Formats: sequence, C-alpha cells, structure tokens
Amino acid sequence: MTNASDKSDKSSAALRVLSILETVAKSSTPMTATEINLELKLPKPTIHRLCTMLENEGYLQPRLDGRGFLPGRRLSSMALGIFSNNDHWRTERHGILKRLSEEVGETCNISIPDGSQMVYFDRVETHWPLRIQLKKNDRVPIYCTASGKLFLNNIPSVKRSRLLAKIHLEQYTNNTLTDINKLKRELKRLAPQDIGIDNEEFMQGMVAVAVPLRSEDGAFYGALAMHAPSARMSLNDAIGHIPKLKVAAIDLVELIHE
Repeated sequence: MTNASDKSDKSSAALRVLSILETVAKSSTPMTATEINLELKLPKPTIHRLCTMLENEGYLQPRLDGRGFLPGRRLSSMALGIFSNNDHWRTERHGILKRLSEEVGETCNISIPDGSQMVYFDRVETHWPLRIQLKKNDRVPIYCTASGKLFLNNIPSVKRSRLLAKIHLEQYTNNTLTDINKLKRELKRLAPQDIGIDNEEFMQGMVAVAVPLRSEDGAFYGALAMHAPSARMSLNDAIGHIPKLKVAAIDLVELIHE
C-alpha cells in the first residue's frame, strides 16, 4: 500500500521534471544543468540526474558542442499538441486565420519550428481554385520558406550557424539560396524588418511572407504567414499585406495569453 510519504516524493519528483522543462522551454539560449539549477535550487546530483534522464527520453537535446540543453523533439511535439488541440484556442485561432485569409484573399497559416523544419498546424485555404496545397502537419525547410527564414533570424547567431551547417541546402527552384553566404546575407537584410519572405524559393510559382508570434517576454515561438501563386500576387503585393498579418498576430498572441 502506498503511503503519504511515497506520494509526496513522487509528486515532488514530477514537479522537478516539469520545472526543468519549463525553464529550458522559456530560455532563448541553451542552458547547462548548472544554469538551470540557478533558478531551481535543486541538489546538484538531482539536477544532473534529471537532465540526463530527460535527454535520454528525448525531452531535452544537447547542443552540438555538448554545453547546454535545448528542447528536444518530444517536448516540441508536446507543445505543438497542446497549442493545436485546445478546443478554445483551436476555434478562436481558426477564426482569426479565416478573417485574415478573407482580408488578404489568400491562404494563411501558422507554423512552429521543429529542428530544421517548420510544421504547419493550422491553415485556412483561399477560395480561389488556383492554390498551393500545403496541409496541416506538413513540414517544410527552414532555409527557403518565409516562416523558416523568420525563425532563423530569431535564434542566436551561433545556433543559427550550427543549424545551417547540418542542413543540406537542396535546390528546390531556380531561386533557392543554396550558397550559405548568400543565405546569411539575405537573412541579415530581412532581420531589421522582422519578417520572412519566400520569393519562389521553395515552390516555383509561389510567394509568401511571414511575421512572428511572440510570447509575453518577446521570445519567438511561431510564425503567421500567407502564401499565394505568383501568377495572382507579386511578392511586393504580398509584402503590402504585412500590416494586416501583424494585426492578426497580435490577436493570436492575446488569445494565447488570455
């Protein structure tokens, strides 16, 4: 029979694990076990044991040089599931996307980063018969999409360089930037505007623009984007809709923090 002490120990251990995940998820940079523990004040052997366990289970992943932890695939998948499946968020979020799609006359979507890709988890299709079919849960590269380039500009430069070094820059279209130096120059050009653009770089005949979704402390956690066939909308026209995307982004962020 389980006694009250056993239940208390299990509860305490669970809260410690959740506190570690919350601390890492909120940080904009990788954190070592020691840095995590500056906030949590756990016994040194405990913090190292729990971080190792979370790494082995895929909730945390080490930085390439081994110094510090980042959210792992399972933690990212958990966040995506929570954000996607909450009934209140889903209904209200989809309504905001639908309104934006009607205002700009094109398909709009929300995506979040997952490793070297962006994952679509909500979208509203345009009514036009000519449209680009990208579905919910589809994954797209970060280096040649509007949302992906926006994400790259919102992570530390060292992390960005290491991430890009691991990726094979596949040539999807004639406009795809496969030269790492040209891509970095393009990111540098876009950074001050805090937007992402795709000038037929991922799909021939498709243009896209994206704006960030940020937490209350300013951390990037996703992108709001629109895309359209270039035969119907030029990139410059798409950029002209960015103010509408930013208004919708504010509505989405307020919804999350209600």
